[in-house]
Amino acid sequence: MEININRLMSDIEAYSQYGLGSNGGVTRPSFSEADYTVRDVFKTQLEEMGLEVTIDPIANIWGKLQGSRANNEAIIVGSHLDTVPNGGKFDGALGVLVAKEIVQTLIDHKVKLKHDLEIVSFTAEESNEFNYSTMGSRAFAGKFKEAELIDAVDSKGIKLSDAVKKAGGDISKIEKLPNKNIAAYLELHIEQGRKLEKEDLSIGIVDNIVGVYRDKVIVEGVANHSGTTIMEERQDALVAASEMVVSVQKHAKKVNSDAVATVGKLEVFPNATNVVPGRVEFMLEIRSANKIERELLIKDIQQSFKDISEAHNVKLSFINRLNHQECSFDKQLIEAMKDVAESLGHPYIVIPSMAGHDAMHMADITKAAMLFVKSANGISHNPKEFTDSEDIRKGANTLLQSLIKIDKELTLTEMHESSVDI
Repeated sequence: MEININRLMSDIEAYSQYGLGSNGGVTRPSFSEADYTVRDVFKTQLEEMGLEVTIDPIANIWGKLQGSRANNEAIIVGSHLDTVPNGGKFDGALGVLVAKEIVQTLIDHKVKLKHDLEIVSFTAEESNEFNYSTMGSRAFAGKFKEAELIDAVDSKGIKLSDAVKKAGGDISKIEKLPNKNIAAYLELHIEQGRKLEKEDLSIGIVDNIVGVYRDKVIVEGVANHSGTTIMEERQDALVAASEMVVSVQKHAKKVNSDAVATVGKLEVFPNATNVVPGRVEFMLEIRSANKIERELLIKDIQQSFKDISEAHNVKLSFINRLNHQECSFDKQLIEAMKDVAESLGHPYIVIPSMAGHDAMHMADITKAAMLFVKSANGISHNPKEFTDSEDIRKGANTLLQSLIKIDKELTLTEMHESSVDI
């Protein structure tokens, strides 16, 4: 039994049309019109497949295929449908569409799992205007309080609660997310790096995800006339922020490891040609698989920011937006994927993920694992993002057979544990 690769590739192409730009990039951030449209398309297709479709309070989309046992645990497979601005058509969407294809393949072959099988498309996995990435999976894992989100607004003044409501959710109920009896969570994703390509391999089995830390940094100077304010009297927020950006790169390069630090978003106020910038806001992101290393890098960078702010006589403040610790995936699921890959004749390597994914939050509440497929040239978050159909076919079939194996093994484990209790 194999997935239908032609059907899957057709789905990938069809979904890429929602938010498609003139240069081939896909712009479908969460709560954009393109996102709302693709959500409706996805829900309709799940219903047409005969799945039980629900939307939870944070607007995650769920589609359930009933298993053979009553009051059953669920195995969940999914990812996200939102994209970064001018991104690619594979990041996130591939994992959701592979999950959909796997369910359709099981239906086509009249295969019924013992566990319920649920597809999920998580809300706002990517960074977004509300500055809460992996929003859907974090909420599902119980990591948000209503008070944290209820008053959040984007740059246009749109309230997050209104955006979620339009998508079918309700933030006022976020602390009452329905309890699901979960056996395991599986996610397929493009690698977004070159490790698989360098090894000429289609698939990688992910054993852990690095820790990710994000601060919103606010630099406040004094806005003033650019012609009448002499240089020595300026409190230029942008000059100070620019030195901070350079400092981030300087400190990250000192660390002799895979640790990375980035300033990828910066806003200048009032952003006028003839006004000395009075305020700058930017996002600082630091990633490392080593907690001690990551915390030292955070400390060093923040101290350099304080030194720079004092030198330029500007105010400095930090608002933490994310501090997710590194996570390790479930060994039983990893071994199942290894066995399947070997039985299918698909060579693989076991690799970490330098990017954050919904799976890292799901790993806090259930057994979880990830499978990577090769990314051409390691390019992602870019219109040139590409994964070959043959690599997708191997990855999707590995995930399909892993799902079937895990369904059996988890059931056997439960039966064994029950007999011991008796």
